[in-house]
Amino acid sequence: MSTSPVIVIGAGPAGLAVAASLRQQGVRALVLERADDVGASWRRHYERLHLHTTRRWSGLPGFPIPHRFGRWVARADVVNYLEMYAVHHRIDVRTGVQVKRVAREGYGSWVVETEAGESFTASTVVVATGYNHTPVPPAWPGVENFPGELVHASEYRNAAPYRGKDVLVVGAGNTGSEIAVDLTEGGASRVRLAIRTAPHIVRRSNLGWPAQGTGILVRHLPVPVVDRIAALVARVEVPDLSSYGLPRPTTGLYSRVKEGSVPLQDVGLIAAVQAGLVEPVTAVESFDDDGAVVLSDGSRLTPDVIVAATGYRRGLEALVGDLGVLDERGLPRVHGPRNFHSAPGLYFTGYTNPISGMFRELRIDAERIARAIGRA
Repeated sequence: MSTSPVIVIGAGPAGLAVAASLRQQGVRALVLERADDVGASWRRHYERLHLHTTRRWSGLPGFPIPHRFGRWVARADVVNYLEMYAVHHRIDVRTGVQVKRVAREGYGSWVVETEAGESFTASTVVVATGYNHTPVPPAWPGVENFPGELVHASEYRNAAPYRGKDVLVVGAGNTGSEIAVDLTEGGASRVRLAIRTAPHIVRRSNLGWPAQGTGILVRHLPVPVVDRIAALVARVEVPDLSSYGLPRPTTGLYSRVKEGSVPLQDVGLIAAVQAGLVEPVTAVESFDDDGAVVLSDGSRLTPDVIVAATGYRRGLEALVGDLGVLDERGLPRVHGPRNFHSAPGLYFTGYTNPISGMFRELRIDAERIARAIGRA
């Protein structure tokens, strides 16, 4: 059994930021990562992905993102940055370690058990396994009848395998919408986007001012106030796409954020819809006996491929589910520098999806967690 003052689970941006901040506080941390490299989730994302937040406001503690990566940092450069970050801060990362369970060992001490049978003890554990941890597979009635190719968005890399094919993308979040645009640019013969709930669309930048900046400014305002501001901005910045099958949402933008749904940043969807390259359709309800897709308006489709952007779970139940620290949605009841009263020394970071930018909030959380641990 190995002993370390602090165990950090996960070597993505959240875990690396905490480890670096702890090092600046003079506290040693061991980072356990199930993959073979740091930043594993970013390595798996689709190739065209860029940070939706600016380089300036997305750097982690103690090491800014290099200026040469541009304002909107590409996926490959995010991976490069995380590698550089771990080296710069001399973070102790042990890769290939699949953590199975976090358990108490008396008051104020924790045991981290691995799938390989190894155990680590620590007075403090920081869980940073990632917001998009476990893909949620589609569960439509009759989906087993579908004769074509069905892939989860987590498996999508680029449009090359789908050139010349009729593709239905299901889910109008940032991932589904960007994949739909990627498919049109990559030569798919037809691309439709199935939408259950109309998304809030925001321009990534307007006259040089990023949407993230607005998110930072308004995030502490009352929800109804932000909803009204967002509705006014949308009517100025975003054209009405109702005639194309993509109506304006009926609930407020910040109200939806509080429910866990972030706005859709436009990286080409508006133009693609207006040009008829991406065709919005209603939600998928089921599949008939012949494998056709049945939509909520009763129409039927027979695509060659379905890309299911049906989201992710946090996947924390097996890890800490018996500690009483998760809510009914499987999210930590507290996060950042706070502890749950029955679990002193157990911290969570990276399990919110704020409109002010994920990387920015990871930086702030990491510094606060490190200070809290340093005081303890």
